[in-house]
Amino acid sequence: MKDDSTKKIVLAAFLTAVAVSGSVLSFPIFGSRCAPVQHMVNIFCAVLLGSRYGVSVAFTASLLRNLLGLGSLLAFPGSMCGAFLSGIIYSKTKNIFYTVLAESFGTGIIGGLLSYPIAILFMGKNAGDIAFYVYVIPFLISTVCGSILAGIVVKKLKGKIFVKEK
Repeated sequence: MKDDSTKKIVLAAFLTAVAVSGSVLSFPIFGSRCAPVQHMVNIFCAVLLGSRYGVSVAFTASLLRNLLGLGSLLAFPGSMCGAFLSGIIYSKTKNIFYTVLAESFGTGIIGGLLSYPIAILFMGKNAGDIAFYVYVIPFLISTVCGSILAGIVVKKLKGKIFVKEK
C-alpha cells in the first residue's frame, strides 16, 4: 500500500515538472496564455492517478508557472477544473473519448467562465471592457489541442502503460 502511494507521488511530481517545463510552449490568445501541455498532463493524471492527484498536479503546476513567470492567475481555474472533471469521468467510464471531452469542457467552458471574476478581482481588468465569456474561446483552443494529443497517446499506449478501456 505504501509503495503504491510513493509511486503515485513520484509520478505526480514528474507530471508536474512536465506541465511546468511544457509551459514554455505556450502562446497568447485574446489575453490569456494557452498551454496545451497542461491539458495533456491533466488527461494523463486522470488515467494514471485520478482526480485528487490531477487537481493537485494542476494546482502545483499553476503555482510554479506563476512563480516562474510562465503563466497567469488564469491557469488555476482552467487547469484545475479540467483535471477534476476529466479525473471523475475517467474513473466512472474508463473511456478516453469521454475523458478528453470532460477535460475540454472543464477547462474550456467552466474554467473559462471562472476566469472572468479572477481577471476582474485580481488582475485589474475592467468588467466593462471584457465579456464574461471572453476566456472561453482561448481556453477551448488550448485544451482541445492538448486533450486530443493526450487522447491519441493514451490510445496508442493502451495496455502498455495506461489501463485498458472498457
